[in-house]
Amino acid sequence: MINELLHTNDNSLRKLHDIVESTMREEDLIVQNLLHPPEEILTRGQRISDKVARFGGSWAFIISFGVLLFAWVLFNSVSPSKDVFDPYPYILMNLILSCIAALQAPIIMMSQNRKEEKDRQRAENDYLVNLKAELEVRNLHRKIDLLMEEQISRLVETQDLQMRLLEELVARKKT
Repeated sequence: MINELLHTNDNSLRKLHDIVESTMREEDLIVQNLLHPPEEILTRGQRISDKVARFGGSWAFIISFGVLLFAWVLFNSVSPSKDVFDPYPYILMNLILSCIAALQAPIIMMSQNRKEEKDRQRAENDYLVNLKAELEVRNLHRKIDLLMEEQISRLVETQDLQMRLLEELVARKKT
């Protein structure tokens, strides 16, 4: 009877060990997918839009553009009238600025849309990871409940066995 009880405990421990191993393998797969996502393949236009957006939203662009505009106004205001190519009210400069803004805005929007899609995918991955974590916690609760039930039943069986052995000892002692 005692050997049978020990054998049952060994089987329960093996089952628990197998469950833990399979859970660790599944988690390794998820972690590898999150740490090493597939590389994004960008077209030439996407790379250009990213570079334009990066430069167009930088202080280097603002400062260089301010210096260029200041030089443009200064040159066309101070130069002799025969050298001036865009006299006051600087209509050519306004046309160039409008064209730059008209071209730069959609290019930046394309880059922002791609970044928004990446953010959406990251949020979706976070949601899936959180969902998996919640499911794992639920599974762990179930496993712990199952283990507790098994341990309680084994404890009752062991106690029953001990009681029988005690009764046998008492009966032997009386005889």
